[in-house]
Amino acid sequence: MATLTLIEEFLNTVDERSFTRHGQIHIGGERLASARALADWLADHGLADAGVEMEQTDLVDAIAFRTTLRQSLAGDVETATAFADYPLQLAPDRPGELRIAARTGRTWLDVIVETVTVAVCREDWRRIKLCAAPDCRWAFHDTSRSGRGRWCDMAVCGNRHKTRAYRERHQQAT
Repeated sequence: MATLTLIEEFLNTVDERSFTRHGQIHIGGERLASARALADWLADHGLADAGVEMEQTDLVDAIAFRTTLRQSLAGDVETATAFADYPLQLAPDRPGELRIAARTGRTWLDVIVETVTVAVCREDWRRIKLCAAPDCRWAFHDTSRSGRGRWCDMAVCGNRHKTRAYRERHQQAT
């Protein structure tokens, strides 16, 4: 499952959303709240065997990498910063071919680092975005033709933004 979907789901293991919709308050949270939660998430995504034990250092590294990637998407740091602690190299692949390989010592982290690296090289990374709504910031894969999508869901975040802007314009007019 080494795709943009994996990256998107990894980035969304932290839910920063804090909005109200139809009277329901959405309160975000941290899916990777423990080493056990990390192990479960990895198993659910085929990156580790079910029941594998994770160490606290695994959790710290996963959250640090995710945080740096999210900061990169927000424009707070350069994307290359996310890879500072994860040296990459070319490794043999199929006969006569090479692939980008991470050597973190953890297979699951190698897959995530390599998936992001390949997305950056293919310029697919620019299609992974954080929702422009400040009370959302959900990571999403922008599938719009122009690549200019701003909202994780136009019917929710985009609509709330447009409604807010409409109300502000009409309040200023009166």
